[in-house]
Amino acid sequence: MHEGGKDKTVGRRTFIRNGVQISIAVGLGGIATLVATKAGGDEFVWQLDPSKCTQCGRCANSCVKSPSAVKCVHVYAMCGYCDLCGGYFLPETKILDTAAEHQLCPTKAIKRTFIEDPFFQYTIEEDLCIGCGKCVKGCDAFGNGSLQLQVRQNLCDNCNECAIARNCPSDAYSRVPADKPYLLNGFGKEKPDIT
Repeated sequence: MHEGGKDKTVGRRTFIRNGVQISIAVGLGGIATLVATKAGGDEFVWQLDPSKCTQCGRCANSCVKSPSAVKCVHVYAMCGYCDLCGGYFLPETKILDTAAEHQLCPTKAIKRTFIEDPFFQYTIEEDLCIGCGKCVKGCDAFGNGSLQLQVRQNLCDNCNECAIARNCPSDAYSRVPADKPYLLNGFGKEKPDIT
C-alpha cells in the first residue's frame, strides 16, 4: 500500500473522525436550509384541487390518518340552502327529512337545520366525516358545488410523500403555500368561510 513512499491506509480513528465531521456538516446544512425555507415563507402543505377531484373515494382509504385528514367542507357563500340538497339526500328520495335511510352520507356527518321555509342549513360534523366524497359528488351533480373536499391542515401530518396524492387518479393533489392552504372552487383570492 505504498505509493511514492507514503502509506495510504486510513486508520480507524481517522475514518470515524472524518465520518462524524461529514455527518455534522450535512446535518448543519440541512438545518440551515430548513430555517432559510421557513424564514422565507416557502413552507408548503398538501391540498386537493376540487376542480380536478372526481370523488373517487380514495381520500377516505389512502390517508395515513384514520379517519382521513380530508374532509368535506361547506362553502356557505355558494350554498342555496335548498330543501332538496343533492349532497344530503340519496338520489330519488321521495321524503325530504332527516331519516337515516334518506341520507347520502354513510356516517351521517351532514346535519340539516331548518332556517325558514323552504331553506335549510347544512353543516359538516368533521369528527364523523371520513372524506369519501359521496356528498360532494351529489352536490356537484344536483346542486351548485358548495360541498367540496379539502385537506384540513389542522388534521394533516403533511407527509413528505402524501399517500393520497400518490393514489389519486385525477392528479388533484399538489403542494400549496402554507399561508394559502385551501383551494376552493368559486372563489378567487378571498378566503371564504369553510367551517
